[in-house]
Amino acid sequence: MKKMKAAIIGPGNIGTDLLMKLERSPYIELDYVVGIKKSEGILIAEKKGIDYTIDSIQDMVDRGGIDIAFDSTGAGPHKINAPILKKAGIFALDLTPAAIGPYCVPAVNLTDELLDGEVNLNMVTCAGQATVPIVSAINEAVDVTYSEIISSVSSMSAGPGTRQNIDEFTVTTARALEDVGGADKAKVIIVLNPAEPPIYMRNTIYTKVKNPDIKKIREAVDNMLKKIQKYVPGYTLLVEPIIEDDIVTTMIQVEGLGDYLPVYAGNLDIITSAAVNVAEKYAKKRLGVK
Repeated sequence: MKKMKAAIIGPGNIGTDLLMKLERSPYIELDYVVGIKKSEGILIAEKKGIDYTIDSIQDMVDRGGIDIAFDSTGAGPHKINAPILKKAGIFALDLTPAAIGPYCVPAVNLTDELLDGEVNLNMVTCAGQATVPIVSAINEAVDVTYSEIISSVSSMSAGPGTRQNIDEFTVTTARALEDVGGADKAKVIIVLNPAEPPIYMRNTIYTKVKNPDIKKIREAVDNMLKKIQKYVPGYTLLVEPIIEDDIVTTMIQVEGLGDYLPVYAGNLDIITSAAVNVAEKYAKKRLGVK
């Protein structure tokens, strides 16, 4: 089967995990990796026979042949990369919190119209991919007026890009909780936990709702859980929704596949798996695969 050719920009923790996942894709061939130094990600690409550059994104554009680019650099670099990719006609999946294009959370708002109409989709953040679907499900059931999430990840899984973008991370995730999740207002807290052994990614989700109905809430969350597990099998309910007055509390845990970092790094898995899910649906449309 013909595949669409892809490039990864930024082979850090997220980019290298993407590299591993794309090897299994029946619709996408990883053809190029763009870095800034001979990092571990570049060395892995080299060992696998994947072409690469450590000079600039322009090398990739000049080389040609790339249909999809996964940008896992940082919010600042993506603002530079985005217009270059757009001019080159390359479909961009932004795994940084730059949020130049519209937010895309596959279980909630991935439509044919979104894929056809946009050249740059923002994958929000790992916390956004983990929590926006739950807030959206609860909002559809009982109307969320306020959402607050606490996302805890192992500090071992947070690379320099994540650490440098903490402010953008919280702002972008909060906006996605409102714009995609449907909360009237939202707040986000991220915790980089240095515990040994490393902790799994956990997200505590508080929602204030207008029409408390625990049965409707649990049904909605259970349905959403099944949607997400189709592309993130390690996504599970740690605490099913509980309600006190008008406050609903839910806790999610994400276990990774261990493609690059060990299984505790579910924060990598949820954003890279979401990005691959979007890219494969885009590729299937362009390749005419049903």
